[in-house]
Amino acid sequence: MVPAWLGDVFLPDCAAPNPMQEKMLHRFSGALVRRTIDRSDALVPEHAHDWPLLSLFVIGAYSNRTEIGEQFIAGPSAVFYAAGAAHRNTAGPDGFEQIEIEFDPAWLRSANLPNYPVMRWAGGRVGAEAHALAMLCSREASEKSLLAALRLFLSSASVDAPTKRPDWLGRVICLLREDPARKISELARTVGLHPSWLGAAYRGAAGEGLMETAARFRVEHAAKSLRETNSSLAEIAIEAGFCDQSHMIRTFHRILARLPSAVRKDQALFRQEPEVNSGT
Repeated sequence: MVPAWLGDVFLPDCAAPNPMQEKMLHRFSGALVRRTIDRSDALVPEHAHDWPLLSLFVIGAYSNRTEIGEQFIAGPSAVFYAAGAAHRNTAGPDGFEQIEIEFDPAWLRSANLPNYPVMRWAGGRVGAEAHALAMLCSREASEKSLLAALRLFLSSASVDAPTKRPDWLGRVICLLREDPARKISELARTVGLHPSWLGAAYRGAAGEGLMETAARFRVEHAAKSLRETNSSLAEIAIEAGFCDQSHMIRTFHRILARLPSAVRKDQALFRQEPEVNSGT
Protein backbone atom coordinates (compact mmCIF):
# COMPACT_ATOMS: atom_id res chain seq x y z
CA MET A 1 0.00 0.00 0.00
CA VAL A 2 1.27 3.48 -0.87
CA PRO A 3 1.13 5.80 2.17
CA ALA A 4 -1.01 8.93 2.22
CA TRP A 5 1.96 11.29 1.96
CA LEU A 6 2.65 9.94 -1.53
CA GLY A 7 -0.81 10.91 -2.83
CA ASP A 8 0.23 13.99 -4.81
CA VAL A 9 3.98 13.59 -4.77
CA PHE A 10 4.68 12.38 -8.32
CA LEU A 11 5.10 15.53 -10.35
CA PRO A 12 5.75 15.85 -14.09
CA ASP A 13 9.26 15.24 -15.36
CA CYS A 14 9.83 19.01 -15.47
CA ALA A 15 9.88 19.08 -11.65
CA ALA A 16 12.96 20.60 -10.05
CA PRO A 17 15.99 18.30 -9.64
CA ASN A 18 16.32 16.65 -6.26
CA PRO A 19 18.87 17.86 -3.69
CA MET A 20 20.93 14.67 -3.37
CA GLN A 21 24.39 13.79 -2.20
CA GLU A 22 26.56 10.94 -3.41
CA LYS A 23 29.75 9.93 -1.65
CA MET A 24 32.08 7.39 -3.21
CA LEU A 25 32.94 4.77 -0.60
CA HIS A 26 34.95 2.33 -2.69
CA ARG A 27 36.27 2.32 -6.25
CA PHE A 28 37.41 -1.11 -7.39
CA SER A 29 38.53 -2.51 -10.73
CA GLY A 30 35.00 -3.53 -11.69
CA ALA A 31 32.71 -1.87 -9.16
CA LEU A 32 31.75 1.48 -7.69
CA VAL A 33 30.26 1.66 -4.19
CA ARG A 34 28.66 4.90 -3.06
CA ARG A 35 26.38 6.28 -0.38
CA THR A 36 23.40 8.21 -1.78
CA ILE A 37 21.27 10.46 0.41
CA ASP A 38 18.03 12.15 -0.59
CA ARG A 39 16.56 14.85 1.60
CA SER A 40 12.91 14.78 2.70
CA ASP A 41 10.38 14.56 -0.14
CA ALA A 42 13.10 14.71 -2.83
CA LEU A 43 12.22 13.69 -6.38
CA VAL A 44 14.75 11.60 -8.32
CA PRO A 45 13.97 11.83 -12.07
CA GLU A 46 13.80 8.70 -14.19
CA HIS A 47 17.25 7.42 -15.09
CA ALA A 48 19.23 4.25 -15.78
CA HIS A 49 22.79 2.97 -15.40
CA ASP A 50 25.31 1.52 -17.83
CA TRP A 51 26.20 -1.29 -15.43
CA PRO A 52 23.91 -3.43 -13.26
CA LEU A 53 23.22 -1.77 -9.93
CA LEU A 54 22.21 -3.09 -6.51
CA SER A 55 20.51 -0.58 -4.19
CA LEU A 56 20.65 -1.44 -0.48
CA PHE A 57 18.28 0.27 1.96
CA VAL A 58 19.88 1.99 4.97
CA ILE A 59 17.33 4.37 6.56
CA GLY A 60 14.28 6.42 5.60
CA ALA A 61 11.55 5.58 3.10
CA TYR A 62 10.83 6.04 -0.59
CA SER A 63 8.53 5.07 -3.40
CA ASN A 64 10.32 3.18 -6.16
CA ARG A 65 8.78 3.27 -9.65
CA THR A 66 10.06 0.92 -12.38
CA GLU A 67 8.70 -1.07 -15.30
CA ILE A 68 7.34 -3.65 -12.84
CA GLY A 69 5.25 -1.05 -11.03
CA GLU A 70 5.51 1.12 -7.94
CA GLN A 71 6.43 -0.05 -4.45
CA PHE A 72 6.79 1.79 -1.17
CA ILE A 73 10.00 0.75 0.62
CA ALA A 74 10.68 1.58 4.26
CA GLY A 75 12.79 -1.18 5.78
CA PRO A 76 15.61 -3.66 5.15
CA SER A 77 15.50 -4.34 1.43
CA ALA A 78 17.35 -4.41 -1.85
CA VAL A 79 16.56 -3.54 -5.47
CA PHE A 80 18.49 -4.93 -8.42
CA TYR A 81 18.50 -3.00 -11.71
CA ALA A 82 19.91 -4.55 -14.86
CA ALA A 83 21.97 -2.25 -17.09
CA GLY A 84 19.61 0.19 -18.76
CA ALA A 85 16.64 -0.49 -16.46
CA ALA A 86 14.88 2.85 -15.89
CA HIS A 87 13.67 3.85 -12.43
CA ARG A 88 12.63 6.90 -10.42
CA ASN A 89 12.21 7.51 -6.69
CA THR A 90 10.35 9.82 -4.35
CA ALA A 91 11.79 10.11 -0.84
CA GLY A 92 9.60 10.11 2.25
CA PRO A 93 9.25 12.79 4.95
CA ASP A 94 12.50 11.79 6.66
CA GLY A 95 14.48 11.39 3.44
CA PHE A 96 16.22 8.26 2.29
CA GLU A 97 19.75 6.85 2.54
CA GLN A 98 21.02 3.89 0.58
CA ILE A 99 24.20 2.14 -0.51
CA GLU A 100 24.58 1.61 -4.26
CA ILE A 101 26.88 -1.01 -5.78
CA GLU A 102 27.30 -0.53 -9.53
CA PHE A 103 29.37 -3.31 -11.09
CA ASP A 104 30.66 -4.87 -14.28
CA PRO A 105 29.10 -8.36 -14.56
CA ALA A 106 32.47 -9.72 -15.67
CA TRP A 107 33.90 -8.58 -12.31
CA LEU A 108 31.59 -11.07 -10.54
CA ARG A 109 32.75 -13.91 -12.77
CA SER A 110 30.58 -16.96 -11.95
CA ALA A 111 27.92 -15.25 -9.81
CA ASN A 112 24.27 -15.74 -10.66
CA LEU A 113 22.48 -12.53 -11.68
CA PRO A 114 18.69 -12.07 -11.57
CA ASN A 115 16.98 -12.96 -14.84
CA TYR A 116 14.73 -9.89 -14.80
CA PRO A 117 15.43 -6.19 -15.52
CA VAL A 118 14.30 -5.23 -12.01
CA MET A 119 13.96 -7.31 -8.86
CA ARG A 120 12.95 -6.13 -5.38
CA TRP A 121 13.34 -7.91 -2.06
CA ALA A 122 11.78 -6.43 1.08
CA GLY A 123 12.18 -7.81 4.59
CA GLY A 124 12.73 -11.43 5.46
CA ARG A 125 16.02 -13.26 5.06
CA VAL A 126 17.12 -11.25 2.03
CA GLY A 127 16.32 -7.96 3.78
CA ALA A 128 18.56 -8.97 6.68
CA GLU A 129 21.33 -10.01 4.29
CA ALA A 130 20.97 -6.72 2.41
CA HIS A 131 21.46 -4.80 5.65
CA ALA A 132 24.60 -6.80 6.46
CA LEU A 133 25.99 -6.09 2.99
CA ALA A 134 25.22 -2.37 3.34
CA MET A 135 27.09 -2.26 6.66
CA LEU A 136 30.08 -4.02 5.08
CA CYS A 137 30.13 -1.37 2.34
CA SER A 138 29.93 1.42 4.93
CA ARG A 139 33.09 0.22 6.63
CA GLU A 140 36.59 -0.41 5.35
CA ALA A 141 36.15 -3.31 2.94
CA SER A 142 38.69 -4.86 0.60
CA GLU A 143 37.82 -5.62 -3.01
CA LYS A 144 38.13 -9.33 -2.26
CA SER A 145 35.75 -9.24 0.70
CA LEU A 146 33.14 -7.12 -1.09
CA LEU A 147 33.31 -9.27 -4.23
CA ALA A 148 32.73 -12.41 -2.16
CA ALA A 149 29.87 -10.82 -0.20
CA LEU A 150 28.14 -9.46 -3.33
CA ARG A 151 28.42 -12.76 -5.17
CA LEU A 152 26.97 -14.60 -2.18
CA PHE A 153 24.12 -12.11 -1.80
CA LEU A 154 23.08 -12.19 -5.46
CA SER A 155 23.31 -15.96 -5.68
CA SER A 156 21.17 -16.35 -2.56
CA ALA A 157 18.65 -13.61 -3.37
CA SER A 158 18.15 -14.75 -6.96
CA VAL A 159 16.58 -18.01 -5.78
CA ASP A 160 14.59 -16.51 -2.90
CA ALA A 161 10.90 -17.35 -3.10
CA PRO A 162 8.69 -14.33 -2.33
CA THR A 163 6.50 -14.73 0.75
CA LYS A 164 3.31 -12.92 1.67
CA ARG A 165 3.69 -10.27 4.36
CA PRO A 166 1.63 -11.18 7.42
CA ASP A 167 -1.40 -8.98 7.95
CA TRP A 168 -0.22 -7.79 11.36
CA LEU A 169 3.22 -6.60 10.19
CA GLY A 170 2.13 -3.21 8.85
CA ARG A 171 0.17 -2.48 12.03
CA VAL A 172 3.17 -3.24 14.26
CA ILE A 173 5.44 -1.03 12.13
CA CYS A 174 2.95 1.85 12.27
CA LEU A 175 2.70 1.55 16.06
CA LEU A 176 6.49 1.60 16.42
CA ARG A 177 6.79 4.57 14.08
CA GLU A 178 4.25 6.48 16.19
CA ASP A 179 6.10 5.62 19.40
CA PRO A 180 9.42 3.71 19.21
CA ALA A 181 9.31 3.29 23.02
CA ARG A 182 6.33 0.92 22.89
CA LYS A 183 6.88 -2.35 24.77
CA ILE A 184 6.63 -5.72 23.03
CA SER A 185 3.79 -6.71 25.35
CA GLU A 186 1.79 -3.66 24.25
CA LEU A 187 2.46 -4.33 20.57
CA ALA A 188 1.47 -7.97 20.91
CA ARG A 189 -1.72 -7.12 22.78
CA THR A 190 -2.73 -4.53 20.18
CA VAL A 191 -2.43 -6.96 17.26
CA GLY A 192 -3.71 -9.98 19.21
CA LEU A 193 -0.49 -12.02 19.26
CA HIS A 194 1.51 -13.64 22.05
CA PRO A 195 4.56 -11.54 23.10
CA SER A 196 6.95 -14.50 23.08
CA TRP A 197 5.95 -15.34 19.49
CA LEU A 198 5.84 -11.80 18.10
CA GLY A 199 9.57 -11.05 18.41
CA ALA A 200 10.78 -13.99 16.33
CA ALA A 201 7.92 -13.69 13.83
CA TYR A 202 8.57 -10.00 13.34
CA ARG A 203 12.28 -10.53 12.70
CA GLY A 204 11.53 -13.25 10.17
CA ALA A 205 9.07 -11.03 8.29
CA ALA A 206 10.74 -7.61 8.57
CA GLY A 207 14.41 -8.55 8.26
CA GLU A 208 15.26 -6.88 11.57
CA GLY A 209 14.15 -7.11 15.19
CA LEU A 210 11.51 -4.97 16.88
CA MET A 211 14.09 -3.03 18.85
CA GLU A 212 16.21 -2.54 15.73
CA THR A 213 13.20 -1.03 13.96
CA ALA A 214 12.51 1.26 16.93
CA ALA A 215 16.15 2.41 16.99
CA ARG A 216 16.12 2.96 13.22
CA PHE A 217 13.04 5.18 13.46
CA ARG A 218 14.79 7.35 16.03
CA VAL A 219 17.88 7.54 13.81
CA GLU A 220 15.79 8.47 10.77
CA HIS A 221 14.11 11.31 12.64
CA ALA A 222 17.40 12.55 14.08
CA ALA A 223 19.22 12.27 10.72
CA LYS A 224 16.63 14.48 9.06
CA SER A 225 17.06 17.12 11.78
CA LEU A 226 20.85 16.92 11.53
CA ARG A 227 20.75 17.43 7.78
CA GLU A 228 17.93 19.94 7.50
CA THR A 229 18.00 22.07 10.67
CA ASN A 230 20.55 23.93 12.78
CA SER A 231 19.41 22.42 16.09
CA SER A 232 22.19 21.22 18.38
CA LEU A 233 23.05 17.54 18.65
CA ALA A 234 21.85 17.52 22.26
CA GLU A 235 18.48 19.03 21.28
CA ILE A 236 18.06 16.59 18.41
CA ALA A 237 18.91 13.60 20.61
CA ILE A 238 16.19 14.42 23.12
CA GLU A 239 13.62 15.34 20.48
CA ALA A 240 14.23 12.05 18.63
CA GLY A 241 13.69 10.01 21.79
CA PHE A 242 17.26 9.16 22.77
CA CYS A 243 18.22 9.24 26.45
CA ASP A 244 20.99 11.71 25.72
CA GLN A 245 23.58 12.63 23.08
CA SER A 246 25.82 9.68 23.98
CA HIS A 247 22.92 7.30 23.45
CA MET A 248 22.32 8.85 20.03
CA ILE A 249 25.99 8.49 19.07
CA ARG A 250 26.04 4.79 20.00
CA THR A 251 22.82 4.10 18.10
CA PHE A 252 23.99 5.96 14.97
CA HIS A 253 27.19 3.94 14.98
CA ARG A 254 25.21 0.70 15.21
CA ILE A 255 22.55 1.55 12.62
CA LEU A 256 24.56 3.65 10.12
CA ALA A 257 28.18 2.82 10.89
CA ARG A 258 28.49 6.64 11.01
CA LEU A 259 28.45 9.29 13.73
CA PRO A 260 25.89 12.12 14.04
CA SER A 261 28.67 14.63 13.39
CA ALA A 262 29.32 13.00 10.00
CA VAL A 263 25.61 13.05 9.14
CA ARG A 264 25.45 16.75 9.99
CA LYS A 265 28.04 17.44 7.28
CA ASP A 266 25.53 16.27 4.66
CA GLN A 267 23.62 19.49 5.30
CA ALA A 268 25.83 21.84 3.31
CA LEU A 269 25.34 19.99 0.02
CA PHE A 270 21.57 20.00 0.42
CA ARG A 271 21.60 23.78 0.42
CA GLN A 272 23.18 23.92 -3.03
CA GLU A 273 21.24 23.69 -6.27
CA PRO A 274 22.72 20.50 -7.72
CA GLU A 275 22.76 19.26 -11.26
CA VAL A 276 20.44 16.41 -12.14
CA ASN A 277 22.20 13.32 -10.78
CA SER A 278 22.21 9.79 -12.16
CA GLY A 279 22.15 8.23 -8.70
CA THR A 280 19.19 6.17 -7.52
